Amino acid sequence: TAWRVLQLGGSELDAVERGCGQCEIDQCDGSVGYGGSPDESGETTLDAMIMDGNTMEVGAVADLRHVKNAIGVARKVIEYTKHTLLVGESASLFAVRMGFPYEDLTTQKSLSVYSKWLNQSCQPNYWKNVVPDSSKSCGPYKRPEKVTYKEEQTISQRSVHNHDTIGMVVAGGSGTVASGTSTNGAVHKIPGRVGDSPIAGAGSYADSTAGGAAATGDGDVMMRFLPSYQAVEYMRMGTDPTVACQKVISRIQKYAPKFFGAVICANTTGSYGAACNKIPGFTQFHFMVSSPLLSQPTEQVVDCI
Repeated sequence: TAWRVLQLGGSELDAVERGCGQCEIDQCDGSVGYGGSPDESGETTLDAMIMDGNTMEVGAVADLRHVKNAIGVARKVIEYTKHTLLVGESASLFAVRMGFPYEDLTTQKSLSVYSKWLNQSCQPNYWKNVVPDSSKSCGPYKRPEKVTYKEEQTISQRSVHNHDTIGMVVAGGSGTVASGTSTNGAVHKIPGRVGDSPIAGAGSYADSTAGGAAATGDGDVMMRFLPSYQAVEYMRMGTDPTVACQKVISRIQKYAPKFFGAVICANTTGSYGAACNKIPGFTQFHFMVSSPLLSQPTEQVVDCI
């Protein structure tokens, strides 16, 4: 969809918006758009961002409720406000003022995922150091009287099967770079949680003087390292896109060796690459590429490091 927009003369931003927007409609992987990743109260909320690498403008929404086209709303943040990020119910009100319909994002599927989770004593979840014991029962949780912190050394709960994001980088023939993301976040997240996807430099980053990058995976870990920004900076220094992605993954590995995540990178000359962190069940990363050199959108695969 994004490639078609470019071929029909649309801008790089148009391509990102329409491409990510198609995934919101298709509910890609159940991890993008409505009806997926219910939070602890059973509600689906959306995060998205879009970035213009010419002007360095960013539009983003987080914890967006009742509006399906999150990346479309993010684009309107650039076009009609001087802000960068709008959140929660207020972001929904802004969306409605911009002409987006107010709809229920819950589906039978998301309700059944939610009720199954409740029946499994709310496992897995994202709480720690609380009472009652979050590994055995549902909340409401609270702080214990006496706190004994124990470091969690479990493998990331967001496996390749229950968390993903659409991240997209578009490099136009004129050298313009744009990027964007859209996701419904981590399944069973604590309400109010915002991941890396709508954060500039974390979920994605675009700079028409260097390139663009986008990240997917365990956003709570990855956002601490601004991986997309870092990858673009490596490419600015002349680093090959594949190596730039690998260096970013290696930096995160030092602190979180078991994190689930991947980064895609593309520079202004049209070179691209990707890298991912190798954990059990996730040893390769698949991503799609469209370019003038390819007759059709083509799936590429990299081995994780």
